[in-house]
Amino acid sequence: MPAIKAVTVFGGASSGSSPIFRDVATALGEKLAKAGITVIFGGGSIGMMGAVADGALAAGGQVIGIIPDFLARKEVAHTKVTEMIVTDSMHSRKRRMFEMSDAFVTLPGGLGTLDETFEMITWRQLDLHAKPILVCDIEGWGMIFADMVDSYVEMGFAPAHSRDFFEVLESADAIVERLMELPVIETATDSARL
Repeated sequence: MPAIKAVTVFGGASSGSSPIFRDVATALGEKLAKAGITVIFGGGSIGMMGAVADGALAAGGQVIGIIPDFLARKEVAHTKVTEMIVTDSMHSRKRRMFEMSDAFVTLPGGLGTLDETFEMITWRQLDLHAKPILVCDIEGWGMIFADMVDSYVEMGFAPAHSRDFFEVLESADAIVERLMELPVIETATDSARL
């Protein structure tokens, strides 16, 4: 059973209202690096995404940033990553993250983080992949996310099995432990379909 080697971490360009958000993001990056898992992220040096990259780099990990050219200036691209990939659009950024990752982890964030996470969930719903999607529940953020999906199911706008597409876990430790248990799910999806 091949082990997960690379994970895309979605997270906000802001750090949130409590220091615990950034602390958990930094710890997650560190723990992923120590587990030998490459961190792929949105390429910014600020907020949750910057914190996860900083944590992984401080622990000697491999960190790959993927950022659209117009955001490289706006979000202050991280300058210390192992590799920086600049794309021509937001969509090509997500497609590249998908292609390079064995799994996805979502940290708290705003609308952009929701967009990225829901795109991966939607692609699972459409049977374009079966890669794991893990949501970190820091200060209730993950449960709010899950409750939103549950509400869409109750209203009849999402299939009853929508919660099967992702897992909510309570800590950086729980996320990394779960990733270590999961096999790599090979996907035959032609990325041109995404």
